[in-house]
Amino acid sequence: MKLEYTSEKVRLQCTSVKAANKLFGGNASMTTSLFARINALESAEHVKDIIVQPAFRFHGLKNKKGRNLEGFFAIDVKTIKEPWRIILQPLDENKQPYIPCNIDEIADCVRIVEIMEVSKHYE
Repeated sequence: MKLEYTSEKVRLQCTSVKAANKLFGGNASMTTSLFARINALESAEHVKDIIVQPAFRFHGLKNKKGRNLEGFFAIDVKTIKEPWRIILQPLDENKQPYIPCNIDEIADCVRIVEIMEVSKHYE
């Protein structure tokens, strides 16, 4: 799959050891897990390859605290016990979001995702 990033900062967090270590407060284990997830996303043919892997815990997001997160999804950086998530949005071949985003209908054709952020989304 092709990965897009919402900003240069997010791209660096997902590709630079230094930036990832800073994000995770020096936790090398989290950095390693993040890079493994990014590699898995890049290696997947389409988003369905990620959805079917229970360890990733791919799940839809709901609107929260005034943020419209319809059409966005998250995967765990490491495990459900860790608060860190990779927030992503499926994009079509023109790099536009699917509206509406019925992931069950489009999962086997999504070949581009945009990484919105790596964060403690639920805190």
